Amino acid sequence: MNQSVRTEHRIGMVGVGLMGHGIAKNILSAGYSLAFLDHSGNQPVDDLLAAGAVPCSSAREVAEKADVVLLCVTGSPQVEAVLFEPDGVLEGLAQGTIVVDCSTSLPSSTAKVAARVEEAGGHLVDAAMTRTPKEAEEGRLNLIVGADETLFEALRPLLESFAEVITHAGAVGSGHTLKLLHNYVSLGFSAVLAEATAASRRAGIDDHAFLEVLSKGGGGGVVLERLRPFIESGDASGFRFSVANAHKDLGYYHTMTDELNTTRGVAGAVAALYASVEDQTMAVPELIRLLETRTES
Repeated sequence: MNQSVRTEHRIGMVGVGLMGHGIAKNILSAGYSLAFLDHSGNQPVDDLLAAGAVPCSSAREVAEKADVVLLCVTGSPQVEAVLFEPDGVLEGLAQGTIVVDCSTSLPSSTAKVAARVEEAGGHLVDAAMTRTPKEAEEGRLNLIVGADETLFEALRPLLESFAEVITHAGAVGSGHTLKLLHNYVSLGFSAVLAEATAASRRAGIDDHAFLEVLSKGGGGGVVLERLRPFIESGDASGFRFSVANAHKDLGYYHTMTDELNTTRGVAGAVAALYASVEDQTMAVPELIRLLETRTES
């Protein structure tokens, strides 16, 4: 089967939400055509329509208008539904179409999905995202890609239209595996820093001194800098990742480590913290405020 991206670069997209909107905007800015699924979960799309994007009433119609279909949905159940349910992507898939799953998904599900897409005459690439909606709008996402080398190179110009750092992780499924490892580490650091900040405030330590000591020592890094605006002024806008999404991703990590039969003692404590939050809609930095009010019985 031909594994090259066709020269007309007809792009389809399912999932124009917080992350997907920025991806769609940058794809259009790079000169690609774009068809997208009209869905209640989308962000406002007036700017996309003005730039020439075409709304579609079903995922099947999106696939019919594209030779590369990007999925930017919540996780494995949503990916499988978009692909395989009636009027889904597979019903409109032409021979050689490439499906790029930018969602955070279970690697074991990705393997099954890849097999079904191949049976239908297409190819699956997992291109898991890191960073935030802010970087998505700026075209500066990081991508972790699982794909055949030829497919990866063929897709690189498209991926570069909305991503700044692109890592080829290996074969299909590698991107989702590395994404779950990344998110476990990132969310684990966030949990540790949230607890430490709450304890620091209970002890009467000035936030500025706390941040200076951590940033100049072993606590410095990307996660601390993402939490810094909330610690300094209560601004969570730069880290708009919900506790619900964190809980979901850690659940995927647990399933993956079960399948790999590897240890996850620390991960259990991290997951328990996120699971204990009653308001799952809150952003991760808001854990700090919540933990300030908690006491150990």
